[in-house]
Formats: sequence, C-alpha cells, structure tokens
Amino acid sequence: MFNSQLAETTEKVTATLDPTNLLKDEINQVANIYNIIIEFFTNYSFQLIGALIVFIIGYILAGKISKWVLKLCLKNKLDITLSQFLSNTSKMVIVVMITIVALSKLGISVTPFIAAIGAISLGAGLALQGLLANYAAGFNIIIIRPFVVGDTITVHGVTGVVEEVLLAYTVLKNEDDVTITVPNKHIVGEILHNSKNDSLLELKVGISYDHNPLEVAELLKKTIMSLDIIGDSNKLQVGIDEFSDSAITLGIRLWTPTINLYDSKYKAYASIYSALDDANINIPFPQRDVHIHQVESK
Repeated sequence: MFNSQLAETTEKVTATLDPTNLLKDEINQVANIYNIIIEFFTNYSFQLIGALIVFIIGYILAGKISKWVLKLCLKNKLDITLSQFLSNTSKMVIVVMITIVALSKLGISVTPFIAAIGAISLGAGLALQGLLANYAAGFNIIIIRPFVVGDTITVHGVTGVVEEVLLAYTVLKNEDDVTITVPNKHIVGEILHNSKNDSLLELKVGISYDHNPLEVAELLKKTIMSLDIIGDSNKLQVGIDEFSDSAITLGIRLWTPTINLYDSKYKAYASIYSALDDANINIPFPQRDVHIHQVESK
C-alpha cells in the first residue's frame, strides 16, 4: 500500500513539474486576466467615457470661472493678492466638486474617501498646528487687509515694504534690499505699524546761541523742500527740539519713501550743512568752562 501511495505522489509531482502543464497554467492565468479586463470595459466603458467627459468639461469650466473671478475682482479694484486668492480658491472648489461627480458616474462611493480625508486632516492638523496657524493668519490678512503690497509695515521690530502676501508668510524688503520673510502668525494679533509707502525720517542739527533759531528753522525748511525727498503724505516739521548746553538743537521730521530712506537722510544732511555754511551759521562743538579757584594755604 505504501508503494502505491508513493507512486501516486510521484505522478502528481511529475505532472506539476511538466513544462507543458506549467505553460498551460500561465496561459490560463493570462486568459483569465484578459477576460476580466474585457468584462470590466464591457460593463463600465460608458461609465468611464462619461466620467472622463464630465471631468474634462468641468476642469475647462473651472479654469474659465477662475479667470472670470480674477477679472471681476480687478475690475472692482480689489487688491491683487485677494483677487488671486479668490480666483484660485474658486477653481479648486469646482475641481473637487467635478471629481466627486465623476467618481459617482463610475459607481464609486465617495463616502469612504470623505471619511478618510477627514481622518487625515485631523491627524495633519494636530501635527502641523504651527503651519495651519500661519495659513489661518494669512487668510485673515487677505480678507481683512490691514496692509497691501507696497505698504511699509513694522512688526516685531522689523520694518520693510510689503513685496508679497502669501497664505503662510509675508515677504518684506527693507531699504538695504534685504528680503525678510515673516510668518503670518507673528503678524496677526500683534501691534502693527503701517505707514503706507513712506517712513518717518528724523534729523537733528545744533546751532549756536548767537543765531535766531526761528530764522534758521525757516532756512532748513526751504532746504528740505528743495530736495524732493518728501513722500506722498507731504509732511514736514521743523522746529526747536532742545536747548542743550552748547547749542540750540533743531529737529526735522519728514516722511520719505522707505526704499530711499538712507539716501534721503544723507542728501538732507549734506544740503543742511551747505545751507548753514553759506549763511555763516555756526554748528558749535561741545564746550566746557573750567574755573580754577586757588585756595590759600594756611
């Protein structure tokens, strides 16, 4: 009996290892895969074509609506950053809706996808709280618009002209042509100084007590006005700032374009020096009077 079982097992192994049988198995597997593909396209070909057509038409429509929203915003003179944000958001929303409709045409339920997206969003939200805070702050900046591109802002001790406002961060550029990236969460909720296109430039110069400070102040005012360095606000203040020990200090306050802040400062001081020199007005240096008292020895 043992010999008969051994012979039967040997025949099965031999049949399995036979190249002809192996080739037949492979052919059968390929035929099964081919039949499955043919059956799938036979049953779902119209659904695939319909879903593809719906997605293509929807994508083209989303692009046209996005361009229309951008033109409408620019026509109503909205900020370019806000206009681009609304345009991109409208396109993204329409593409998502069209994708859901296309999947439903294939008979695919979108409920599991929505649940999975919700779970992923929850986990990503917990892991990326700082990044999401920047995006939320950026959305707040775009909607409320406490500043726009071209404004000069000061926040957290950093001053610069706004070059670009993105959802995650805001790009500034200072008078040294240095690009500064500020995360939006450090802007929203903080004390923000917005001086539009200009920055405050404060200058001081001392004159001798021998001169009339009011006349000199008028001279300095005319000198600054002739330089064409005052910004759009057209604000200029010149007056007595302090009566110091050796001189009368005159103060000058003006608003000048931020991108030319230091250039305006150097031009102003050079013109002030020339104007005072031409008018023979002395700029005194610090002085101290020392009195020596001789004490008689007893």
